[in-house]
Amino acid sequence: MSNRFPISPDATAERQVLSVSQLNRQARMTIEQRFNQIWVSGELSSFARPGSGHWYFTLKDNDAQVRCAMFANANRRARMQPANGQQVLLRGRVSLYEGRGEFQIIVAHMEPAGEGALRAAFDALKRQLNAEGLFEQQRKRPLPDLPRHVAVVTSPTGAALKDVLSVWRRRFPALAVTVVPTSVQGNEAEQEILSALGRAAALQPDLILLTRGGGSMEDLWVFNAESIARAIADIEIPVVSAIGHEIDVSISDFVADLRAPTPSAAAELIAPDGDELAQVLLSQLHRLQMVLVARLREKRLSVQNVSLGLINPARYCEQASQRLDELVTRLSRAATASVEQRHMQTRGAANRLNLQRPDRLLRGLDDKVGAAHRRLQQVMLRTLAQREQRMVASARMLESLSPLPTLARGYTVLRDPMGPVISQAAALTVGQEISGQMQDGRFTAKILDTAPGKLLNDTQSQPTEET
Repeated sequence: MSNRFPISPDATAERQVLSVSQLNRQARMTIEQRFNQIWVSGELSSFARPGSGHWYFTLKDNDAQVRCAMFANANRRARMQPANGQQVLLRGRVSLYEGRGEFQIIVAHMEPAGEGALRAAFDALKRQLNAEGLFEQQRKRPLPDLPRHVAVVTSPTGAALKDVLSVWRRRFPALAVTVVPTSVQGNEAEQEILSALGRAAALQPDLILLTRGGGSMEDLWVFNAESIARAIADIEIPVVSAIGHEIDVSISDFVADLRAPTPSAAAELIAPDGDELAQVLLSQLHRLQMVLVARLREKRLSVQNVSLGLINPARYCEQASQRLDELVTRLSRAATASVEQRHMQTRGAANRLNLQRPDRLLRGLDDKVGAAHRRLQQVMLRTLAQREQRMVASARMLESLSPLPTLARGYTVLRDPMGPVISQAAALTVGQEISGQMQDGRFTAKILDTAPGKLLNDTQSQPTEET
């Protein structure tokens, strides 16, 4: 039977044939490049945990499902214990399991589906209380070294209380413990915890322990309530917070005076080890005994030295009498020296007073006045001579500047009737009246004629004035 659709040789040569392994490998590489980092939410189902420690499960919603794998190096960091039916939020990369050709998600992080919103609310409240100073180290109160009474605020049926009491019975049985019962999760837990903290503070214990066992973020959420945080901050008694496991952190931990990673660790931090304390007391008792023995030995030696140093009263009186004679001699010498010193001071004062006698002072002042008078006369004579020389020089200067000698040589000063001196012919007009000043008098004249030209000699001058 012939083939109705024959394949040409050229088409066979161009065809690329892949094996199943090659196909799955290329598909995996393509998918991983496209979906390298994703977030997916859904419901857990078919959860399996083999001996390798890896987690295998299915994530589904109402319309589809996808296989998931979370390897041991990632799931040991998870803050939850997964179970079928839980709503979760996953972060990971999409891949393909080449062995079976299965599409799957390699999960790197898992959290409850509502934990993202809770985490945001947690961070917001943390920033607010931190800004108000509720987390400041300087406001935290120190724990007593040896507490006698502790109030424990917790659930009376929880494992945390059993762990705490077990540690205290082993380490320090003498510690008085008062359990203030309260719910530690649920809708009524917040108000019950607030009431329990108030009752615990009213007991006036040495400190208060607020604790509970581990759980999911939703189970521990009540310890992130703002009201509980502020109530812890307002209590004047030191408060220790031990909420959940070591990886669990709540707002109450930040506000409390001390945060313990677990309830058992809190019990060990609060109460000392009785055996160690007994050893310390025995050591201190031994040291005290050694110190007392050494002190008694020292006092005994001191008493012996004192007894050896006691002297006969008669000898003591002799020494006192000798000491008295010595003091009298010293007193007499001191009195004599003091009198001589006073005499010397008196003589010195008399000499200084003699130097200050009024008659001597007056004679000295008369000599000073006479000298000052002579200096004053000399200064006045020098000043008068200088002034006379200056006056003669000024007179000579005035005489050299005076117009009188010029007038005596036959010159005349002409003035306009208004007063200004006329020094140029151009300032004269025909018919103008002018006044003239000569050496021995003055006159008034009228101008008949003017002519510009150079100065003329006295023999060539012609009269131009009319008196």
